[in-house]
Amino acid sequence: MRRLKILFLLLVVSVCAMAQTEELDTLCADTVEVALPWPQNIQYRLDSLMQSKLLETSMVGMVVYDLTADSILYKVNERQTLRPASTMKLVTAITALDRLGGSYQFRTQLYYTGNIENNTLNGDLYCVGGFDPAFNGDDLRAFVESVHQMGIDTICGRVVADLSMKDADLLGEGWCWDDDNPKLSPLSIGRDIEFLDRFVKKLSEDSIFFASIRLSNGSLPGDARILCTRTHTMDQILQRMMKVSDNFYAEAMFYQLGAAIGRRPARAKDAASVVKQLIQKVGNGKNPYRVADGSGLSLYNYVTPELELRLLRYAYRNSNIYQHLLPSLPIAGVDGTLKTRMKGTFAEDNVKAKTGTVTGVSALAGYCTAANGHQLCFSIMNQGIMKSDPGRNFQDQVCNALCAP
Repeated sequence: MRRLKILFLLLVVSVCAMAQTEELDTLCADTVEVALPWPQNIQYRLDSLMQSKLLETSMVGMVVYDLTADSILYKVNERQTLRPASTMKLVTAITALDRLGGSYQFRTQLYYTGNIENNTLNGDLYCVGGFDPAFNGDDLRAFVESVHQMGIDTICGRVVADLSMKDADLLGEGWCWDDDNPKLSPLSIGRDIEFLDRFVKKLSEDSIFFASIRLSNGSLPGDARILCTRTHTMDQILQRMMKVSDNFYAEAMFYQLGAAIGRRPARAKDAASVVKQLIQKVGNGKNPYRVADGSGLSLYNYVTPELELRLLRYAYRNSNIYQHLLPSLPIAGVDGTLKTRMKGTFAEDNVKAKTGTVTGVSALAGYCTAANGHQLCFSIMNQGIMKSDPGRNFQDQVCNALCAP
């Protein structure tokens, strides 16, 4: 039976070699693909996609791994150092889950000093920023309510912002000046870094009187007492960071890594050092990677498809990481940055992956399930493309090839 199949394939190939029409070429290709066993059929599809005209004027680095069989399924230029765009958020997320854990919380705190007499605080309020990107109006109202609960209606002192969690750089290294870049302050509300102004205004609106309004920056003194703590969970931050590719959330996650190793103020290079520790752990420590930020906005980020794949594989094998990472990824044809992609294909509601787009770069990396039930992970990086759509279309075709029977 096996010899008959081989003879049949040779016959088909011979006929195709003599084909003079596009219709016959297509028929021959389909016949060969159907006759091939798994995974040779997928490899044949991917080889066919590598003939795309897109790759005549641009390049791609790609690698696909069969997690179930524990083997490489396909690779091309997998060790090329390339710009990851927002697939860099995968690197940041996996590192954060590995280092900080899924139960980690992003926090912003309110303290006071001095004493309270006759409903008057003779001391200062300290707003301590922990770079929680999700701090919002409800959290600010909780701050105000905590002041009321202490019986305070007058403040004779300062309102101080403690920004010591990170350095004073408001932009990342290698960010384009003309992009709509988020301001990287560890103390903000709805991305507005004028936190103290918003807080004082809310206090005044809520009948808290100031003897004189004095705003300043400073470090929390050791004798300060806690008034209120507001937190958001790792999963809450991951959802927005990954589903809609929020750069501000990704940078907040990135700087937690620097703070976690005791750096105060934390710097981008401190966070990068934690990422590089994980890179070394997964076996790629000697390669010339460059980690400049956590979001992928920087033009200075350089990784490889092989590295992203190793991190995806590492996450898959660590349930404490995977159970938080997988639900945060956009789902093809369903939500996030993949909501409108791969609809009506075998990849729809199957591929769960992080997108990446900056000028000249389109990337996609994540997980999917093959038709035989095998779990796969992949990284695709298109570079040197003038428009993002051709790159996305190529990636969608790759994903459909991986998922199709």
